Formats: sequence, C-alpha cells, structure tokens
Amino acid sequence: MTGFIDPTREAMAAFRDLPADQPIAMINLVRFLETATYPTDHPDHAAARTGAEAYAAYGRAAAAPFARSGGSQIWLGRPELTLIGPADEAWDLAFIVRYETAESFIAMVRDPEYQLAVVHRQAAVADSRLIRCQPRVAGSGFGFGEGQGTH
Repeated sequence: MTGFIDPTREAMAAFRDLPADQPIAMINLVRFLETATYPTDHPDHAAARTGAEAYAAYGRAAAAPFARSGGSQIWLGRPELTLIGPADEAWDLAFIVRYETAESFIAMVRDPEYQLAVVHRQAAVADSRLIRCQPRVAGSGFGFGEGQGTH
C-alpha cells in the first residue's frame, strides 16, 4: 500500500476554496521510511539516509521559506500509542504549525526554495496526514471551547 505523501490537486483546490485571509493551524502526522528513497538523479540518492535523516534535511532546507511565511511550530511530539484508531496508523512524529493566514501557507508551498526542499520530505515519508484546522480559543474544560459548537 502506498502512503499519502503529497496533497492531491482536488485537496489543494478544496484548501483554496476555504477562507484564505484567516489564521490556520496544520496538524502534521508523519511516518518515516526506514531508508530514504531519493530520485536517482538527486545528489543524495546514494547517501543511504534514513527517512528520519532525510526529514531532518527537509526541515533545514525548508527553514527559510517557512520563516518567510510567518509560520510557527506550536507543538511537537513523538506519538507513543494510538488509543482510538487503526493500530497500523502509528506515527513517528506529530506536530502543529500555525500560519497567520492560509494564503501564507500557499505562498510557502509556491516558494521556489521550498519546492527544492520538498524532495527531502518526499524521500523521507512512508505515510502522512496534513489536516487544516480553524484555530479556536480553548475553554476551561475540553471539547469545543467556551460557547463554540461544531460550526
């Protein structure tokens, strides 16, 4: 089974149909390949990197475009156990990134420097999830937050 690595055209079209001028948070779940799979014409093809090492290279190469986008990583963790959900959807890395607007995320993805960096991510990842969220103010309990429903 092939994992989910890059967004589909349909998913990106749906992303662009949502409001572009509002803050967003992106939940990232990542499972690494044991050995990175770079294209044969890439300089790192014969480097024998692990998926985690290739993902770290992605982080370094994408740092400047990420900074230019105004993005900020607001939470990072290593998942340990899935209590609810398919056990085969175990993840190596989970993090949440906040962008000032959805348009700033799109600008980062279109940045030529980012587009060069993404080859490391593609070489590193066996499967992933990227979930766009509308940030809300947390309440005193848990769930929807104070006075907020599902819409």
